[in-house]
Amino acid sequence: MKARNNYTPEFKAKVVLEILSEAETVNQIAAKYEISPVVISRWKKEFLERASELFKKGPSEAEKELEQSKGHIAELERKVGQLTYEVDWLKKKSTQILGPDWKKKMR
Repeated sequence: MKARNNYTPEFKAKVVLEILSEAETVNQIAAKYEISPVVISRWKKEFLERASELFKKGPSEAEKELEQSKGHIAELERKVGQLTYEVDWLKKKSTQILGPDWKKKMR
């Protein structure tokens, strides 16, 4: 069984731009890079579908989701810090009020 090839996004863009320049046919470019014409056609289709995203104003959906995740993580980290502080404070106060061996007395 033949191993699957992984091509970089830069390489895919280069091949698609060659196709769009129409200097050579898809079959010629496929032979040149030893890639199936079907694969190249799929890359071209995906490229053309996503081309409009380059010119959209504002953040993309992925960027919005990433920003939302970062905000959520920051909020959770603040909460963990607050709870850690409260636990430490309660341990200190319980030792001050009940004495150093209060845990042994509770058992």
